[in-house]
Amino acid sequence: MTATASRDAARPRLSIRLLNAIERFGNRLPDPFMIFVLLAAAVLVASVLFAVAGATVEHPGSGEVEAIRSLVSAPGIQFILDSMLDNFTGFAPLGLVLSMMLGIGLAEKLGLLETLVRHTILSAPKRLVTYTVAFTGIMMNVASDASLILLPPLAAMVYHSLGRHPIAGLALGFASAGAGFTANLLIVGTDALLSGISTEAARIVSPDMTVTPVDNWYFNCVSVFVLTIVAAIVTERVIEPRLGSYRGDVEQVESSEPPNARRGLRNAGIAALVYIAAIATLLFWPDSPLRGPDGSLIPSPFLSGIIPIILFFFITVSVTWGVTVGRIKRSRDVSENMAEAMRDLGSYIVLIFAASQFIAWFNWTHIGTWIAVNGADLLTAMDFTGFPVILCYIVFTACMNLLIFSGSAKWALEAPVFVPMFMQLGYHPAFVQVAYRIADSSTNIISPLNPYMIVVLTFIRKYDKNAGLGTLMSLMLPYTLAFLGIWILLLTAFYLLGLPYGPGITTYLPS
Repeated sequence: MTATASRDAARPRLSIRLLNAIERFGNRLPDPFMIFVLLAAAVLVASVLFAVAGATVEHPGSGEVEAIRSLVSAPGIQFILDSMLDNFTGFAPLGLVLSMMLGIGLAEKLGLLETLVRHTILSAPKRLVTYTVAFTGIMMNVASDASLILLPPLAAMVYHSLGRHPIAGLALGFASAGAGFTANLLIVGTDALLSGISTEAARIVSPDMTVTPVDNWYFNCVSVFVLTIVAAIVTERVIEPRLGSYRGDVEQVESSEPPNARRGLRNAGIAALVYIAAIATLLFWPDSPLRGPDGSLIPSPFLSGIIPIILFFFITVSVTWGVTVGRIKRSRDVSENMAEAMRDLGSYIVLIFAASQFIAWFNWTHIGTWIAVNGADLLTAMDFTGFPVILCYIVFTACMNLLIFSGSAKWALEAPVFVPMFMQLGYHPAFVQVAYRIADSSTNIISPLNPYMIVVLTFIRKYDKNAGLGTLMSLMLPYTLAFLGIWILLLTAFYLLGLPYGPGITTYLPS
């Protein structure tokens, strides 16, 4: 072998070199908290420059001409100091997410979610195991990032017990939980978080605009079933044939679930049905307090109060489970498990403090309005205002996900710019939010900055000691391409057919 051939053989493939370069660049980026601190500082400097230049913008809602305001001025300094606490405590996503996690976190800490997933997969008919794992993974974003750790080893264990390649099950579990993160039949914490940020961004140009946690629900529900089928097809037609037969011998670890888990799940299921029946009865009762003044459901107190309703649902089901299996023996156990769930949100709360200041400063200076109006005018002048501009935005966000993994941080960064700009072009902010969600979710599983990739790689090495990051990337790439492609087709279908993607929400802003 020549020296040149030897060097070529040792040189990694272009795809691996590209991923390594992205990883190195992403690792040099500051922590998301510091990114927003730096962005806030940039807004401060930009506000001075805009103000000195005498920049103005005509507000698209009121029609008034507004001057760009400097933060380095008497009113600006007063605003920074007077509004800092209100910016944080009044930031829409904060209360929504904390409230949701009180209930969902309780279910997770008590072991209800893990046990439910385990029994769902193990009880599925053998021919439907692939679809069950995919469906469970997509639905597991109710447990947020915990799904990326809980499901893959469980799926690998099930596949191994059925004589199928365990890495195929592991790959399916990670792909469905990661790339399908945004879809669900339930309203979960992600819906509350993103809709809150969208509302803050939309009010840059429309002070009365509100994006609710249910505004993407119809689209998400359809996505669950479509993605389940796609994930199963990719696994059975691409991943498993490539892996071949598994000849390893791995000892399976027995479950640590409580001995009366089945009875706990039964009682939790009964509690869930009773709760849903009670809400349904109240909802359809004549002159129901959950309906609007004219008896409508859209809008109604039911939709505006969906977060507390879901919170009480999870508390009811979790407490029933905990009492039955003996993990709640006194009232204090409930609050202690809720507090444990809240401790996991510490980094999120710190991030929100910085993000809320950045968005508030951005709004107060009118720079956001200026960018939205002038950006929309530029796209209009280029005759680039139709659906292709949304597709370009999806590609942009998918690329951004390779550098900034946190979905909430990325949306808090993008929303103040893109939501007002696309609103100027006639798009509802919830539709822009859908485009963001499908781009962000699809590439989660190939982002070099995804901290769970290392955890999943550790699981893979249990079955293949020679596996590396390239192994995991090659397993995940077919899912990413398939999910992103089918999601774009689904979004296009909703757009062209004018289908509502949430209760009362269509593609365009109301006239």
